[in-house]
Amino acid sequence: MPSGGQAERGRDLERLLTFVDAVAAVAITLLVLPLVDLAGELHSTNDSVGDLITSHWGRFWAFALSFLVIARLWLAQHELMRPVIAQNRFLVVGLVMWSLAIVFLPFPTALLPLGGDQVITKILYIGTLAIASTFLTLLGVVVGRDSSIRETDHGPAVAPSAVTAVLFAAALGISLAVPASGYFPLALLVVTDLAVKAVRRIRRGVAAPKQTQ
Repeated sequence: MPSGGQAERGRDLERLLTFVDAVAAVAITLLVLPLVDLAGELHSTNDSVGDLITSHWGRFWAFALSFLVIARLWLAQHELMRPVIAQNRFLVVGLVMWSLAIVFLPFPTALLPLGGDQVITKILYIGTLAIASTFLTLLGVVVGRDSSIRETDHGPAVAPSAVTAVLFAAALGISLAVPASGYFPLALLVVTDLAVKAVRRIRRGVAAPKQTQ
């Protein structure tokens, strides 16, 4: 039976994770609000719903892209926090900073339909995604190094979030170097699993000679 101190730490962690989940929910809500506002235009124009969607397809594309990205990042955060049973200062700071990146994302998302080709928009959008993934990587390191805050013998896998952060940075570099590519370099995320397997294979290959010595 957990002691009073353990129960209190557990409640603090639950409150923190509830706050993080609420931030992600708010961010997704902010993404869809501009689409809801579009529905009001049908009262002032003679356009059909199809015309409305066609003329504002950029907003729908931006919403879909950001929704998928936020969902992916939230799932990664959820998986990383699964073995955690208590919090420390570094964990709190990491989760708060990750939440800041997530809740900021609707702003550059709103810029995509109008100024998506501008360098600053690409930096704000893809850069925010890279920062969010970087904080996930740091969170994984924190959880892995402090066994007192988790219930498992081994820490969470850091490779997926680290590889994702690198791929976001690569996507930003390609998008800036080749402006015509737009945001298509984000498709690099499709190869995340393959890249993670490659990293693990390399690490095993490096570790094998050391074990035989």
